[in-house]
Amino acid sequence: MKKTELKQVLKPLIKECIKEVIFEEGVLSGIITEVMRGVSNTESIVETKRQPATRPPVQQQTQLHEERRQALSDINKSAYGGIDLFEGTAPLSTSGKPSDAPASQGALSGIDANDSGVDISGLMDLAGGNWKQI
Repeated sequence: MKKTELKQVLKPLIKECIKEVIFEEGVLSGIITEVMRGVSNTESIVETKRQPATRPPVQQQTQLHEERRQALSDINKSAYGGIDLFEGTAPLSTSGKPSDAPASQGALSGIDANDSGVDISGLMDLAGGNWKQI
């Protein structure tokens, strides 16, 4: 017997058995009852919003900042036996090998390492107090 022939014989038998179980033995009414019980007892989902975290007062923030700075200072003092590894050193004025051509140096090769650069502290004033809008 081929698969298709077996399928043709079994399909009507299985269909009839399922109908008999569902309708005649009351299984369908039990399924409907369970579904309705589940639908009526469902709790509605409610969104609860968290209150935004409040920032500590300015005095407390400054105290925390000072404690962090002091802790980092203590760690740095204890590192390397209290020896300042960079004591007496100065930033390099040039970098690379002496044989390097000037064209191969960086964009700031002609600028002194101790140059303070451009003062941008007045940048906020230039925006006319509208920095957040920009």
